[in-house]
Amino acid sequence: MADVMAETLDDFGQAALTGLSQKQKTMPARFFYDDRGSALFEEITRLPEYYVTRAETALLKTHADEIARHAGAGRPVVEFGAGSATKTPTLLRATEAPVYVPIDISGDFLLESMETLGKAVPGLQIVPLAGDFTEEVPLPSLDGPVTGFFPGSTIGNFDHARALDLLRQFRRQLGTDARLVIGMDTRKNPRMLEAAYDDSAGVTAAFNLNLLERMNRELDGTIPVDAFEHRAIWHDALGRIEMHLVATRAVTFRVAGRTFSMEEGESIHTENSHKYTLEEARLMARASGWEPRAYWSDNDATFGVHVWAAMPDTMQP
Repeated sequence: MADVMAETLDDFGQAALTGLSQKQKTMPARFFYDDRGSALFEEITRLPEYYVTRAETALLKTHADEIARHAGAGRPVVEFGAGSATKTPTLLRATEAPVYVPIDISGDFLLESMETLGKAVPGLQIVPLAGDFTEEVPLPSLDGPVTGFFPGSTIGNFDHARALDLLRQFRRQLGTDARLVIGMDTRKNPRMLEAAYDDSAGVTAAFNLNLLERMNRELDGTIPVDAFEHRAIWHDALGRIEMHLVATRAVTFRVAGRTFSMEEGESIHTENSHKYTLEEARLMARASGWEPRAYWSDNDATFGVHVWAAMPDTMQP
């Protein structure tokens, strides 16, 4: 595990130097999730404005038996970006999964979460993998067809081309006759979306600003964190919420031995969260080697849970 985490830190440094050197400065959203960021995100999921976790959890519980029927019983479950795995026990119990393989970039947080999960689902074999699920982490040998679990609309963090590449990667990793249970957020009132990503308690702001604090901690940064503010913006043409860290004054700082400057109003683009219509979700599935099998949503179409089946190899796009 130490080697995996060291590689992640190297990757973080390179991503910071690359992203901060661009005209529109960026940082990949996967670097939110150090131990501090992971803990802040768990706090976000409990906020009144953040509907995503509540809506998805309710759908998984309400339709557990139907989801299990389409996802397959008795299969190993692989979760991409497991985090605290708070929603996972519902799926594991419903599908009677014998083995659970959680993948998460935050190794220490993952191990803590698995202790709790082991108590919640006695008898389950848990094989945690610390790593970046976007990089095709090698899976252990698993018996029979496999079910993947990708909740939280994490797929929305990727632009459409990268999202399709990632879904194709999952298809390769999970193999023949695989199923994928995937949560996808829906398009809705922009005010509701912006509130979910800019809560009144300031937890999402702290989560976003932690990226700067992490660069200071781990990359010998001198970023004046108090010179930045969190901002969440709905971009209707692109169907996504964007999160930015906006400089409130002109700043100069160093990260990993390199100097950067930003003018007042300039931003670091830290996250996209795309929202999907049902038709868009089904097109994404078929374009990436999956066939939609079932879909559930609440009465207000706040969120959607899908089950997709792996297309045969001869039908892969």
